[in-house]
Amino acid sequence: MTSPESHHGQTAAALAAQGHLEGAVHEHPTWSTYWKVATILTVITVAEVWCYYVPSFVASVWFVPVLLALSALKFGIVVLFYMHLKYDHKLFRALFTGPLIVAMFTIVALLFLFGKVAVRLGLLS
Repeated sequence: MTSPESHHGQTAAALAAQGHLEGAVHEHPTWSTYWKVATILTVITVAEVWCYYVPSFVASVWFVPVLLALSALKFGIVVLFYMHLKYDHKLFRALFTGPLIVAMFTIVALLFLFGKVAVRLGLLS
């Protein structure tokens, strides 16, 4: 009698869902990858702190946008590598990225609506 189970007692459907069938290869990051990512995140954090301690830069109009961009870059790196979004299926990336973009545009629109960004950029007084 043949059993529908294969490969250590798992069913073919379970193996397919895990990517073991049909030649699917799932990449896993190595220790070297995590070390490089941690170093990059540390360098970005040092740049953010350095920006805060330069008085002329704090007073400039570029202070907040640069810190937001560095923060967004760190967020993206953490999501891609430590939350393994880089190695997930494209559908999961889309399900995460789509709503994130909608949320970002909504927040920026609300900031303009209530004048917070316009005042900082000198468009309103």
